[in-house]
Amino acid sequence: MTDASIARRALPLLDLTDLGDTCTEAAIDALCAAARASGVAAICVWPRFVAQAARLLAGSGVAVATVINFPAGGEDAARAVADTRAALADGADEIDLVLPYRALREGRPEPARAMVSAVRDTCRPACLKVILETGELATPELIEGASRLALAAGADMIKTSTGKSAISATPEAAEIMLVAIRETGGEHGLKVSGGIRTVADAALYLALADRIMGPDWATPRTFRIGASGLNAALIAARDPRP
Repeated sequence: MTDASIARRALPLLDLTDLGDTCTEAAIDALCAAARASGVAAICVWPRFVAQAARLLAGSGVAVATVINFPAGGEDAARAVADTRAALADGADEIDLVLPYRALREGRPEPARAMVSAVRDTCRPACLKVILETGELATPELIEGASRLALAAGADMIKTSTGKSAISATPEAAEIMLVAIRETGGEHGLKVSGGIRTVADAALYLALADRIMGPDWATPRTFRIGASGLNAALIAARDPRP
């Protein structure tokens, strides 16, 4: 598969992201303009920028996603629910919720299960992506357990990483997550996020999804790539200069 064909396939699956600590309203203006021009699936921004993004993207078909319980992954479910309600009121279409992964590492799954379930009840029918922070879970057993817990508790998609930890998305973690999705019926989705910057990176994860789930599985409903810099690389590959 050529870089151009990979780019054409990957662009509609992209969650174009700006979660930088110094993000500004001007940066969101630019992000939304790039999202409209590229035809990506969604943008992902801090909650304080949701209303601005929703206004700029109205009628475009590009969804607005925001992050909750991010990036720390604490255990305050009431706060997560309140923040979710506020984001939805501002116009968010999708919620990216950080799982309380430390509780799982400590052998306490209930806080994680309760938070996902509570946010699921709050944000329905909006898409709920649950961020496992796989680099912090570290072991295959914990990643698999977190995947199955999040799916059972109501996640529409499970997501690898916040992009704020030392280890973000890896093919090994993505494979474990895809197998869990397949074994629970294949109707849920995967978002790979963090450290994905090149056309080759996108190709790697698309090939992984094709191998495990089948060549027609990866659509904007079931597969996303969360990235900030990848959009430019994909555009350059799709529209190479003579």
